Amino acid sequence: MGRTSRKRRSSLAARMTLASAALALGAGGLIAVNVYASAHEQNSAWGGGRPSSGPPSDSPPNSDPPSAGPPSSDPPSAGPPSSDPPSGNGPDASDFVDIRSAPPAAEPPPIRRGASRGTFITRCGRNENGKFNPDNVIVAPGVSNGAHHMHDYVGNQATDAFAGDDDLANGATSCRNQGDKSTYYWPVLRLRDGKDENDAQADGGGKDQNVGEIQTPASVTLKFVGNPAGKVVAMPRFLRIITGDAKAFTNGDANANASWSCTGFEDRQLRDKYPLCPDGSDVVRTFRFQSCWDGRNTDSANHRTHVAFADPGSGACPPGFKAIPQLVQRIVYDVPPGPGFAVDSFPEQLHKPVTDHGDFINVFDENLMNQVVSCVNRGRRCA
Repeated sequence: MGRTSRKRRSSLAARMTLASAALALGAGGLIAVNVYASAHEQNSAWGGGRPSSGPPSDSPPNSDPPSAGPPSSDPPSAGPPSSDPPSGNGPDASDFVDIRSAPPAAEPPPIRRGASRGTFITRCGRNENGKFNPDNVIVAPGVSNGAHHMHDYVGNQATDAFAGDDDLANGATSCRNQGDKSTYYWPVLRLRDGKDENDAQADGGGKDQNVGEIQTPASVTLKFVGNPAGKVVAMPRFLRIITGDAKAFTNGDANANASWSCTGFEDRQLRDKYPLCPDGSDVVRTFRFQSCWDGRNTDSANHRTHVAFADPGSGACPPGFKAIPQLVQRIVYDVPPGPGFAVDSFPEQLHKPVTDHGDFINVFDENLMNQVVSCVNRGRRCA
């Protein structure tokens, strides 16, 4: 059956929960419901009761040195689609291409003797709880609406602009394994169909030119993988990683790490275009985070230089860096075919696909992080 029978997503207000967390353990897993927990967090979601201070920022400024860049295998762009996406503040027709026209991505680096081949999957839901806010605690701590676009959150439910390490350590989590209180967040994806969301007059929403219905992902996979050149070491607790650049449209693509595709076509990845998927195929966003750590710092002044990407040819980390388990996020959306969607962005970024980005704060407890490292280094498949 085609997509015309798909039920419309519920409104943002219906998905936001103002009650306290209700968390219960059962059948070996976490049941998480209504964990978007308090009026305090609700204020942060809509900018109420908190003065904004400091310049808006969701990525390092132009002067930041580029990170040891992500593997570059961008296919050339194909021609624009036959029908235009909604007009206004972007995106435009040239931002969409048929995924079938994209050439296959470059081959990954070869697996060497002694490589860490295992995987560890943490199951944290797909933001069924409806936790959103336009903050960015990594780049703009203490600044309400520091991102100027709405984020989806899975994992740690205490995350907002004002959350410190202690707040995260003591926060509830949507992850099935309670040893993972990490924070995983990314810009929401919206249908640009002319219908307003409940944030149409709110900071991060309509006030920042982010309009349309927020889409709950059909699935979210959070997987940690190894290094093709050797073993990995444990991530330090509270390590912060940003991948991609929320301002890549104006900054240039030195730090861009967007990756768009469609189910059934994931050997083809688009960096600066949205995919037009065939009927029956869903939109996929993939974030491959930096997998090399400087061995000392959990963050850096530009939020980039304490981590780096492995060499795309050899898989080796730069001198002085240690391989850590690489977070790979795969987010799938069941949206109508065609160019009627876009990610939230800063207003001047015009919702360009190249601005897509992901953020992660490691709040694994020590025992669970050791399990991750053991699984990855021993070539096991763990969840």
